[in-house]
Amino acid sequence: MTTPALASTAIAEIDALFAPFASKTSPGFVVAVTLGDDVVYQRGAGMADLAHGIELSRTSVVRIASQSKQFTVLLALMLEAEGKLSLGDDVRDHCPWLPAYDQPITLRHLAANTSGLRDILDTMILAGIPILAPSSRATARAIVARQKGLNFPPDTDLLYSNSNFLLLSEILEQVSGLSFDDLLRERITGPLGMHDTRLMARDDEIYPRLATHHRRGPGGCWLKAAWGIAIGGEGGLVSTLQDMLAWQANLRRPKVGDTTMIARMEAPGALINGIASPYGLGLVTSRHHGLRCVGHSGWIAGSRSEAIRIPERDLGIVLLANHDDFSPYALTRRIADIVLGLEAGPPLSPSAIALLNERAGTYREGGTSALIRIASEDGTPSLVSSMGASELEEVAQGRFRPRTGLAPYDLLIQADGSIETEKFGRRRRFRLVDTVPPDRSVLPAGRYRDESSGLEARFHHHADGPGLRLSSPFGTLDLGLEPCDRDLFLAHPASRETHDAWRAAPWELPWLFSVRCLEDAIILNSDRSADIVLHRLANA
Repeated sequence: MTTPALASTAIAEIDALFAPFASKTSPGFVVAVTLGDDVVYQRGAGMADLAHGIELSRTSVVRIASQSKQFTVLLALMLEAEGKLSLGDDVRDHCPWLPAYDQPITLRHLAANTSGLRDILDTMILAGIPILAPSSRATARAIVARQKGLNFPPDTDLLYSNSNFLLLSEILEQVSGLSFDDLLRERITGPLGMHDTRLMARDDEIYPRLATHHRRGPGGCWLKAAWGIAIGGEGGLVSTLQDMLAWQANLRRPKVGDTTMIARMEAPGALINGIASPYGLGLVTSRHHGLRCVGHSGWIAGSRSEAIRIPERDLGIVLLANHDDFSPYALTRRIADIVLGLEAGPPLSPSAIALLNERAGTYREGGTSALIRIASEDGTPSLVSSMGASELEEVAQGRFRPRTGLAPYDLLIQADGSIETEKFGRRRRFRLVDTVPPDRSVLPAGRYRDESSGLEARFHHHADGPGLRLSSPFGTLDLGLEPCDRDLFLAHPASRETHDAWRAAPWELPWLFSVRCLEDAIILNSDRSADIVLHRLANA
């Protein structure tokens, strides 16, 4: 049966989504839509290189960031089938340089993001290593090896952590005797003819047709993005629209790997508190208009991407961009609505918007450092955390969910003014934080240290207010502190000037982490690295 061509009205609607970037003064997108075996829509909008006037095309090479993880997992499953490893292996059997955790972490925990390991990007930032400056893979391994504490015991929760796939990359190289790039070429990209898909560890590497990657600078101008730390199968691949279509076809009807392997990748990676995890093994499952969506997104400084399939309708969407100034989740779902003839509608009703705007503020779980913030910018409410802001949608009356592939939890608005979060059937209650005077003159004294990581901290005052200096064997990080509650600060880069802030962290985030002050210790927390405790040093 022949797949019908996409209606001209649908093509025009999708074209309109990319019109703001369809110019010679902007980076942009390449996008394709498939129905069955047929590519029914394909186009590029914007420029691959602004300086030289080169347009983006289906053969432009673009970073795909965390979409790399699905390739890493398929390689692991292929090697497992040959008896070279098992997903049930203890990670320390392959990486004995890791600390002895209270419970074994298996390779399956890594692939399913249920290991509890703290995120490598978070912990490098805390150690004072600029993410956008060059550093080695050995440095990344050393940082992971210093994290003796876990966010949670393995398989008891889901938390997206790049450390998991850094370790998987290392293990693949050990057991195969090949570099990650050579293994990828031998097992996947070579057989599929994906000749432009490869590992690009840093942005100082040069390849044919490599697009320049961009981010917004001061005043909204475009600046070149540069990624410094060495990355592997956790997020280091570059590809093209043409190659990613070949990969989507392989997920649909495998030529490399087999249907059993792809099914394992798509299935829930764990049952947590009796509830299926949305993260499989390198692939994410979500719902849109009741339809199952399977895929993965990617985000690195200077690019964002997403590729999804809706198996019930045999629909696929591939979206790559050489900038990071948009939401790939929202854009791919809008394309799906257009192709399938579904009513998009606003994610929030007027009454829901009014309710959330009324509840705007910062909320804290009693007795912990856990925070959520409901923000209202130009009357549009969003959920804000240390990982940024997310648009919300109402999934039931009074129940809201961030519009991301891996929503961290549902929000439930309570009649008493509190907000509950629900994740895997577990509820936590957050109450509005009282306003704290902006001039907080009393800071904890002395030096603080986490012996396992070698991280040290000292509070101080600077011209703009309270501050904190973190130091480690790898570097230093100067932070400004925003009072949040009587014993809690939010930490930001000390300088808000764009390039200084990027030196501290690769993204402009609402806050990097919180700092909770106890009598003899401080506790650092972010969305991906929980409860890093630094104890006060005696006589300090």
